[in-house]
Amino acid sequence: MDKTNLVPVAVPRHVAIIMDGNNRWAKKRLLPGVAGHKAGVDAVRAVIKVCAEAGVEVLTLFAFSSENWQRPAEEVSALMELFLRALRREAKKLKENEISLRIIGDRSRFHPELQAAMLAAEAETAGPSKFVLQVAANYGGQWDIVQAAQALARKVQAGTLQVEQIDAQLLEGQLVTAGLPLPDLCIRTGGEHRISNFLLWQLAYAELYFSELFWPDFKHHAMRAALADYATRQRRFGKTSEQVQAEARQ
Repeated sequence: MDKTNLVPVAVPRHVAIIMDGNNRWAKKRLLPGVAGHKAGVDAVRAVIKVCAEAGVEVLTLFAFSSENWQRPAEEVSALMELFLRALRREAKKLKENEISLRIIGDRSRFHPELQAAMLAAEAETAGPSKFVLQVAANYGGQWDIVQAAQALARKVQAGTLQVEQIDAQLLEGQLVTAGLPLPDLCIRTGGEHRISNFLLWQLAYAELYFSELFWPDFKHHAMRAALADYATRQRRFGKTSEQVQAEARQ
């Protein structure tokens, strides 16, 4: 059965995407790596459009991991310049389309000019929105859990929280994604089958979808196919299929 023509009957509230394959896309075309990152911007626009039209509430894109600083200096520099230009160019368009931008991750390592552009873009798109776009930049899932634990530890140290009060819900409230629904669907492009330190806590029960397409080729049709595939999944959260079916009939 061709799932690409199906209209999703179950739409994920939150989609998270590991945008992989930009460098390999460029290498295949005998182009410099930055060309792949530039081409990937069109895929970002396409995925935002499809998700917004489908009724997805939150889209989180893994743009730059805490490990990506290890890449060649010229590539990192080009990525930072591309990120800066995109923030300045796209903020107005996001606001016009009622899309709120949030940037998650440790910003301290970014150049002050880029940090200022992040704040400006978030401020420009703040307020009521139909759709939240989260961009994970200098983000790592382990870092996120550690900073949440540190925040709780400071409260214990200050005497405003007892150790016995700490539970999963409390820790989750300190993650950088606090206040938003957890991801229902995590997509990774580029043919790799791992989550690479992305939203480690938040993806505990997410459905995983892997695409062989390099990120610049993951456009409207591919995103619709991923949503159609998600609609065929049965999410049990530890229950049996019979329990889930019985609850659906109630």
